[in-house]
Amino acid sequence: MPETMRIGLAGFGNVGQDLARRLTAGAIPEATLVAVSATDLQKAAGNAAAISAAIRVVPLAELAGHCDVVVECATADAFPEIARAVVGAGKLLVAVSVGGLPNCPELLELARTHGGKVKVASGALPGLDIIRSVKEGTIQSVQLTTRLRPNSLAHEPYIINKGFDFSTPPAKAVQVFDGTAGEAAASFPRHFNVAVTLSLGGIGFDRTRVTVYCDPDIAGAIHQVDVEADDASLTLISRNRPSPTNPRTSRIVAPSILAALRGLVDPITVGS
Repeated sequence: MPETMRIGLAGFGNVGQDLARRLTAGAIPEATLVAVSATDLQKAAGNAAAISAAIRVVPLAELAGHCDVVVECATADAFPEIARAVVGAGKLLVAVSVGGLPNCPELLELARTHGGKVKVASGALPGLDIIRSVKEGTIQSVQLTTRLRPNSLAHEPYIINKGFDFSTPPAKAVQVFDGTAGEAAASFPRHFNVAVTLSLGGIGFDRTRVTVYCDPDIAGAIHQVDVEADDASLTLISRNRPSPTNPRTSRIVAPSILAALRGLVDPITVGS
């Protein structure tokens, strides 16, 4: 990385603006936020100006040209277009909306051809380092059990199509899904970046099992990962706090991205 890492943001909603405020306040002295892109450039320009006059707002096709690293903090639907633009330009993409990764099968070949890379931020997934470590041996099974609040699930197309009605919270937790991580990502693309990240760090989309509950008694999303492997038996739990600006997003997402960026410039890094 150069002496000062130039950062761009692809997506400028709640997470993007949170990151912009942190970066312009000097959260990482060796990094500078130089540009952002979003679907609505006019709206993004107004939001960027409220944070710093130094932030450029540019079309996605131009973003990678201004930056050393691009952070994707958009949506699973937007992920493929962003990934193609950044990786195709030979740049590093730090990504969070990897629920869209299965819809971008050409990404690996694109990275090999153009020299770009993708780094997936941990987000709300607990224990990714030790999961990657046991992957160096043999993993027998991986189970993700997720509990989400009714207001996070009520308007999801999968929930509606299956006949669930959470406009009024249920009296107790209700199981709404049980299947593979690949099926979970397809059914809940906005929620299951965690399932995709776990699959990439572990044993893949088809062997990773996911169970989802709608739970009226929780304050934020809960993810429990159970792993059986030759080198360790793991039970990892994250109890997440909702973002104050968007309760359907976990508060930990922006700090997770910040930690990933910090690891690119710190002379001593911790974790695998």
